[in-house]
Amino acid sequence: MQKDLPRYMTYKQAMQCLNIKSYNTLYKYIKQGLRVVTISGTKRIDQLDVEKFMEANKI
Repeated sequence: MQKDLPRYMTYKQAMQCLNIKSYNTLYKYIKQGLRVVTISGTKRIDQLDVEKFMEANKI
C-alpha cells in the first residue's frame, strides 16, 4: 500500500496509485474487474483491490 494515499481512494488518487494519466484507462480497468466501493453515490477504490487487480493481471 502507498502510505501517502488513503486506503479508500478517489478515482484521481487511484489513477495516481496506478500511475496512469487517463480516466479512460481507469474505466477500462473497472470494466476488467477492478472493484469500486459505492456508498450513497460516492465512489472509492480500495488500495488492496488495486493490488489484487494488478497481481491477477500479471503475465
